[in-house]
Amino acid sequence: MMRQIHKQTLTIAVALAAIVGGASPDAARADGLVPAVVTDPLTGVALDGMDPVSYFTEPEPLPGMPDFEYDWRGVPWYFANAANRDVFRRSPEVYAPQFGGHATMSLSRDFLSDGNPRIYLVVAERLYLFYSLGNRDAFELAPAAALAAARSHWARLAPMLSAAASP
Repeated sequence: MMRQIHKQTLTIAVALAAIVGGASPDAARADGLVPAVVTDPLTGVALDGMDPVSYFTEPEPLPGMPDFEYDWRGVPWYFANAANRDVFRRSPEVYAPQFGGHATMSLSRDFLSDGNPRIYLVVAERLYLFYSLGNRDAFELAPAAALAAARSHWARLAPMLSAAASP
């Protein structure tokens, strides 16, 4: 809960700084207050160390290992094996969580919060993370509308983040 509140506060601060101070979104991005790719705050690893390819190939995602690390967009990603690392290396946009791992329903409601790598859906061959089970359930009620809103808000919010990540 504190991480979400902290991220919301930072999102508001960046937006206000851009509006009040007359700063451009590029100036807000330079501050790097909110990262474009959500990482574990202690390790700096994407998806809390889970293997992104395994979301698509296994019944449950597998924990990755530092032995099979790949750096993409300035962030380390862990994999369960060398084969998954190599598959990701060829097409990271396919396997990485959409919106840089930010929670999809939060974005659809026009704010940023970290997605939880253990609360997810794979929809149309893309990985979406959610802050809570309730948010995932809400998404499933109207996925097309939620995705349209999330994409629209992401297009506005992403340029303010420390490094842009595609949806």
